[in-house]
Amino acid sequence: MASEAPVGVFDSGVGGLSVLGAIRARLPFESLLYVADSGHVPYGEKSPEYIRERCRCIADFLLAQGAKALVVACNTATVAAVAELRERHPGLPIVGMEPAVKPAAAATRCGTVGVLATTGTLKSARFAALLDRFAHDVTVVTQPCPGLVECVEQGALAAPATRALLASYVQPLLAAGCDTLILGCTHYPFLKPLLRELVPEGVELIDTGAAVARQLARLLDERALLAAGPAQPARFWSSGDPAALARVLPVLWGEAAGVAALPC
Repeated sequence: MASEAPVGVFDSGVGGLSVLGAIRARLPFESLLYVADSGHVPYGEKSPEYIRERCRCIADFLLAQGAKALVVACNTATVAAVAELRERHPGLPIVGMEPAVKPAAAATRCGTVGVLATTGTLKSARFAALLDRFAHDVTVVTQPCPGLVECVEQGALAAPATRALLASYVQPLLAAGCDTLILGCTHYPFLKPLLRELVPEGVELIDTGAAVARQLARLLDERALLAAGPAQPARFWSSGDPAALARVLPVLWGEAAGVAALPC
């Protein structure tokens, strides 16, 4: 596979744009494809079987566009589908997401870590395994956050309703003494400015976008697939309303772009 082929990235909606930005920063010569499965958002309330079906469809679409690697830029989709995708596409570099339990456990000073995530992520066996592996010496307080994904999907990053909803989820974690908060959904990094207004200065916010970009760079380098550039403009598809994604791209991606309808 040619090193100049694009990297395919997908999420249940627009949250994976936070990961796409981290990839662009780390690997500026890579051409990028992005699918927002906004017609089926949020994944956090869907069954694992439903999510696996969507991931198979999107992966096949991105590979048909010539993708040399896939990034599952969604914690919930990674939990449900990344193992199956790796079985279906052996040898293809596939990078998934997981809540940053390990770095958060290392970062906490008081020994209490909070997790903001979707219900699906918090209920998953994969998340339980992360806690079992990395959280022996810390207390982990989890907080499901229904409604936050939809706020980011609408680009309502600083709306009063978003602030009120986020505050209602953060306050129990602060009351429990958390000094480190894991942003366990790719949508949530876009709420960092608002979070910084809601939590004390000493509370650390941890997400995994940069770690995913590093892992992608490592896998591409191992396979001699790193692009020499220049990168082609990023291309975008949505299974929801393409115009809705186009409207939020200047806010979440930093520039305008055309969006096509996902045919599956």
